[in-house]
Amino acid sequence: MYQAFRFDKVDLPPGTEALRQEVRAFLADWAPRWSPWDKGHSWSGFDRDFSRAVGARGWIGMAWPRDHGGAGRSMLERYVVIEEMLAAGAPVGAHWISDRQSGPLILRLGTEAQRSKYLPEIIRGEACFCIGLSEPDAGSDLAAVRSRAEPVTGGWRLNGRKIWTTNAHLSDYMIALVRTEGTVADRHKGLSQFIVRMDAPGVSIRQIADMTGEAHFNEVTFDDVMLEPGALIGAAGDGWEQVTAELAFERSGPDRFLSSFPALAMLVEASRDPDRLASRAIGQMVAELAVLRGMSLSVAGMLQDGLMPNTEAVVVKELGVELEQRTPELVRAVAGGAGGAIEGGLSEIQAALLQLTPTFSLRGGTREIVRGIIARGLGLR
Repeated sequence: MYQAFRFDKVDLPPGTEALRQEVRAFLADWAPRWSPWDKGHSWSGFDRDFSRAVGARGWIGMAWPRDHGGAGRSMLERYVVIEEMLAAGAPVGAHWISDRQSGPLILRLGTEAQRSKYLPEIIRGEACFCIGLSEPDAGSDLAAVRSRAEPVTGGWRLNGRKIWTTNAHLSDYMIALVRTEGTVADRHKGLSQFIVRMDAPGVSIRQIADMTGEAHFNEVTFDDVMLEPGALIGAAGDGWEQVTAELAFERSGPDRFLSSFPALAMLVEASRDPDRLASRAIGQMVAELAVLRGMSLSVAGMLQDGLMPNTEAVVVKELGVELEQRTPELVRAVAGGAGGAIEGGLSEIQAALLQLTPTFSLRGGTREIVRGIIARGLGLR
């Protein structure tokens, strides 16, 4: 039955403006180290020193309970920190997935031993996680998982492959969705999640170069990788429900519409006296950003209340990606209009985004997948 999407207005709590200024002052000390090219890579930019500095300020795991090492702050306070870092083009990739997804999963479903081991490392900015979901020959069909973990004496034996795994070559751990029972025909049944050490014997990583010549994506192969009993997260067979719950965190955050924001900010700075058409184009994008931010904040509020707004998160993801992918074209149209050249740092960040934005629609599910989820939410399928 059709049910309207829910995007209630959410106001930021008292004290967030002071926190925002604190984050901006922190970022101002780091910003001179980042070129426009670096800012174009923001969420995938990998800098362990920066992540450790963020951890030292208490800004990783900041919404987690104090008895597990977190700062006990709200999801909305965390939201302010994240949007300031993305707006500045900070390199958050070394702690991004750990803070957004892996840590909350371990906090919610992990054993006490898992929490004691991994959460302090994440909070200090020292543990980088990657997510093992997609597999070769499966396309966007996440349920077509063939990688398998079999119970053996002393734990589990893992075999299989994962692909398009962001920063796997730089990560310490992977949380992998694999099959523990049945076959691919069983679809969502028999799937489980495991923590895999990336330096474990039998784990091999092949980087996949993109059109920029860089290689953030990877193919990871598991060849008789031995996992200890404590590597299983949650209950065996509950992997599908666990991973779909995670996707609400992955799909709704400000990274879904701010990945290209530094270019827009630079464009506004460079357009001191824009003509009527340029003003309209920039104003339209700023208006869209304001709406997306309100929708994303609404999802953050629902997550804080313990809800799982998976469909609303997908809407934010789809609309945000579409806007982000238009940003380099806006820069070209305004700064390089009438055949003019785009100059300086604006040219550098525009070039980076022009090559990177096609990959944005792969993050958190392809456009075909997320539009199918939206259609189901609208009662169209």
